[in-house]
Amino acid sequence: MVEVWRGNFLESVHQGHAVICDAAGEIVEAWGDPDAIIYPRSSCKMIQALPLIESGAADAFGLTSEHLALACASHNAAAIHTDRVARWLKDLDLTDDDLRCGPQPPGDKAAREALIKTDQSPCQIHNNCSGKHTGFLTLNKHLRGGPNYELIDHPVQQANKAAFEELTGETSPAFGIDGCSAPNHACTVHGFARSLAFFATAQDRSDIRSVAAQQLVTAVTQHPDLVAGEGRACTELMRAADGKVALKTGAEAVFSAIIPEKRLSVALKITDGAYRASEAVIAAILVKLGVLDPNHPATIKRMIPKITNWRGLEAGFICPTAALR
Repeated sequence: MVEVWRGNFLESVHQGHAVICDAAGEIVEAWGDPDAIIYPRSSCKMIQALPLIESGAADAFGLTSEHLALACASHNAAAIHTDRVARWLKDLDLTDDDLRCGPQPPGDKAAREALIKTDQSPCQIHNNCSGKHTGFLTLNKHLRGGPNYELIDHPVQQANKAAFEELTGETSPAFGIDGCSAPNHACTVHGFARSLAFFATAQDRSDIRSVAAQQLVTAVTQHPDLVAGEGRACTELMRAADGKVALKTGAEAVFSAIIPEKRLSVALKITDGAYRASEAVIAAILVKLGVLDPNHPATIKRMIPKITNWRGLEAGFICPTAALR
């Protein structure tokens, strides 16, 4: 799917799978094996946020579009992220100790250096998934569940599993424990794209789940800065697409895209887990679908990035294969 050139020699390649689905969840175009089993990882956070709204918890606790964007985020732990998560926890009468995602050094350079300068250790709110977990805590409080909301048999995770299997149209063959300790359910690449197609067509329906899906798509596209952060592919490409696409990356080079105006969705997985490849592929597919300007700096940065050496000299480039262009 992706070639890595140094000089005029093809040095490396990245293989993978990708599926574009239409409004009915049928395959429009595919690369690799649509039936390959994957963990969607954080790229499925919008599915995991559905029970938060469907249950009535979001309304009961007065959640705004910013809360919902954070519930779908893999953020950099910049101040715009951690300040909001901290306030959200306080509004729930909870603290950092109630989270189950674990501490993580901030991805944001300023936040990371601030901790070092003040000799502080990262907290759980610095975890890139702290927004998702605060959403879990909100749902848990609404359900009056026990404190270990991250466990597979907890009502919060059972609600997530049900939503996941219903939207993918598959019985998940397995689950793994994500980096943030929450279960992550396996599915096919096609099944994942099918679930995303539900979000891409949600505006056409008025049932509770569809309205919830619409709210999440709107939140993610309105607040791209909260979903990832400055310098990140999700944030920069959503800005470049002028809100036409809801994007979400996941660990091990998974990417999802929801395109409401075209009633299309995209799911992809790079088999070796390389982010440079997943970012190039998602940019190429969005350009192919006409929702991303090929000449936008954010597109060029991801789709055909230059390889430079330590002196800043251009040594090569990365690009999607001809089949994607």
